[in-house]
Amino acid sequence: MVDYKALIEKYCNGNVELQHILLTHSRQVADRALSILHLHPEWVDRGEVDPVFVEEAAMLHDIGVVLCDAPKIHCLGMHTYIEHGYLGAEILRQEGLFKHALVAERHTGTGLSYEQIIREKLPIPLEDYTPKTLEEKLICYADKFYSKTHLGEDKPMAKIRLHLWKYGSDTVSRFDEMQQLFEPYNSNRPLDRLKTDLG
Repeated sequence: MVDYKALIEKYCNGNVELQHILLTHSRQVADRALSILHLHPEWVDRGEVDPVFVEEAAMLHDIGVVLCDAPKIHCLGMHTYIEHGYLGAEILRQEGLFKHALVAERHTGTGLSYEQIIREKLPIPLEDYTPKTLEEKLICYADKFYSKTHLGEDKPMAKIRLHLWKYGSDTVSRFDEMQQLFEPYNSNRPLDRLKTDLG
């Protein structure tokens, strides 16, 4: 068992405001992921998903923000926010949490592809950061419903998809695939017309 609260406290290093944000946001993500998993016991039975790991990795997926410059969420580091995924992975690998690190580096957006990194000239190492496993996809998906600047609120599906659309149709397609896998009943297809209008 990983003491994720102790790790978050360690890396927040006395920044109680950021610690509160990380614990609150990550708890929301973990709870949504676990609630989805509760509807799919077959994934656990087949050994595809470990509920303990899902909770731990969901609670630690954003730990890299401690190194980023994002004053709205009390982050006082030197790196840009887009870097928090791979930075968090580096932290978790230093802690010996290699599987958890993959979740951290593959959760940003709907995962960052080679093409997106090049297209948007993102300041991160050129790798494929798209989620691969069911566990990685589950946490990535659950994360999209919660903001660290509006704690306690659930984002509506239409707002999520509209936000992701700014980063390309491939980003939205990955989200739609995850949505169909995890919550096929939670759909908001009228946004498709908006996508068409946006070109």
